[in-house]
Amino acid sequence: MFKRLAPEDGASVKMVDIIVNGRPISARSGDSVAAALLAAQALQFRTAPTTGTPRGPYCLMGVCFECLVTIDGRANRQACMIPVRPGMTVTIAEAGNDHD
Repeated sequence: MFKRLAPEDGASVKMVDIIVNGRPISARSGDSVAAALLAAQALQFRTAPTTGTPRGPYCLMGVCFECLVTIDGRANRQACMIPVRPGMTVTIAEAGNDHD
């Protein structure tokens, strides 16, 4: 679905490790949590509270609130607005489980 572009002018990319639902993933330093999750093939971030349908990032600029996740124990954080940091713990909803 998403394809990473090569860094400009052969610049090196610094990677950081974050924990997503208990599993480590590598993310590019400077990426938003949403970008890191999408790059790791996570498509569902939460479920809609009224219908239970899967939801994922839509606008990627903080307007739609479809990318809500739990970050370091704080629920309902906009993944598109928060940059990754080493050791960050992220919980995304699995089927039938949301971030209350």
